[in-house]
Amino acid sequence: MKQRIITGLVGAVGFLYVVKLGGIPYSLLVILLAILAYFEYLKMSSTKIYSIEGLIGLGTALSIIISHNKLFTFFLDIDEVYIMLSALFLYLVIVVTKKNKITFDKVGFYLLGAMYIGFGFSYMLETRFLNNGLALTLFILFLTWASDTGAYFSGKYFGKNKLWPEISPKKTIEGSIGAIVSTILVGLFLNVLLEINDDILQLIWFGILISIVGQFGDLVESALKRSKDVKDSGSILPGHGGILDRFDSLIFIFLVLHLFRII
Repeated sequence: MKQRIITGLVGAVGFLYVVKLGGIPYSLLVILLAILAYFEYLKMSSTKIYSIEGLIGLGTALSIIISHNKLFTFFLDIDEVYIMLSALFLYLVIVVTKKNKITFDKVGFYLLGAMYIGFGFSYMLETRFLNNGLALTLFILFLTWASDTGAYFSGKYFGKNKLWPEISPKKTIEGSIGAIVSTILVGLFLNVLLEINDDILQLIWFGILISIVGQFGDLVESALKRSKDVKDSGSILPGHGGILDRFDSLIFIFLVLHLFRII
């Protein structure tokens, strides 16, 4: 627990500092996180990142992120549809040339990871470049962390009824409710400082949405790890696991918020 707390505090302070800087430092950090996340994703399927199929997937994820970043549009200004179609074409060529050593199931796995990681981190980056991007990004980060913390302590002290034991045996309904309550309370408090929205009811609904989507993202990551029979996505963060373990909720939250044009 001590190691987990130290890693969490140091990581959070460092990450928040770069978020505040924005611009190129934040863009480069997000790109680095995406590279590490896709590396972990490939490792779960015993695929080496420097393999041709690994490099195509990584290149696809990074192309999606760069194409969303106004700082790098001079380098790559192309629609995501063309990026995905190009990746699909390359994978189909590999399936044939490698004589089915790379299966269609694996192609689906690589493309899913590229979309999951690429779009998730690209929208995290895009949010920071909005007019109120700093305040909004900080608001989402703290609400997500509040949800995770509320789920942990509520589940630890009050958890009795399993939420989804087939996917994540330790998660409880009580923990899920605690996560939602914590997110709402922290959201109302932070709004006083960041002035995100004057409508209290909208803030409450926003907090509920953040918590539920974040928990769903966590369950998706748990399902992925269970399907690959691994405990953590990686070990780069002592006491926390890997990058995907820490950013699973945020990836889904930023995806959903942009998908439904909530921000």
